[in-house]
Amino acid sequence: VLDVGCITVTVPAMLGRLLSHKSTISYDACLSQLFFFHLLAGMDCFLLTAMAYDRLLAICQPLTYSTRMSQTVQRMLVAASWACAFTNALTHTVAMSTLNFCGPNEVNHFYCDLPQLFQLSCSSTQLNELLLFVAAAFMAVAPLVFISVSYAHVVAAVLQIRSAEGRKKAFSTCGSHLTVVGIFYGTGVFSYVRLGSAESSDKDKGVGVFMTVINT
Repeated sequence: VLDVGCITVTVPAMLGRLLSHKSTISYDACLSQLFFFHLLAGMDCFLLTAMAYDRLLAICQPLTYSTRMSQTVQRMLVAASWACAFTNALTHTVAMSTLNFCGPNEVNHFYCDLPQLFQLSCSSTQLNELLLFVAAAFMAVAPLVFISVSYAHVVAAVLQIRSAEGRKKAFSTCGSHLTVVGIFYGTGVFSYVRLGSAESSDKDKGVGVFMTVINT
């Protein structure tokens, strides 16, 4: 459901504009798209981290897995993920609504996102960029560190398995998750670290396709 929602926010609008040859979007619709994109992408960040924790428990502590990853714990992880993602998306959207846009008004992307909207603002975006930096530390750096530490323990545990079939099964369990993590965070870092520099705007569109379509 989360992946379908992430695609629905961006792709149908893009396809509609390609078919109708009308590439306009209202200010309110642009902010709405920004909010829901960051809500769902932020949820992805936290769920990928929770999945890494799940695999850590399943492989490294299988005897206590059922108690440490009970349905109550799962609900708490999902609720916390939604709360953090909602807070982040609302903060960015409200901060963006305080900016002035006095032209040009052409978003050089196929959906409304922070770096491209920063380029169009005629007021200072220093606070917005600071918020993006803080969010990146909270939603990208911290989860990546946790995921890396989790998989370091997983790899150490798997290498202790004597059976080659057992090692193969354990690694295959983590392979798809690691692939998604690599694509998701790789495209995210590429998109937001440079804050949408004008020179790389065409590359941003290609990376955006990976982030919104290929990854999901």
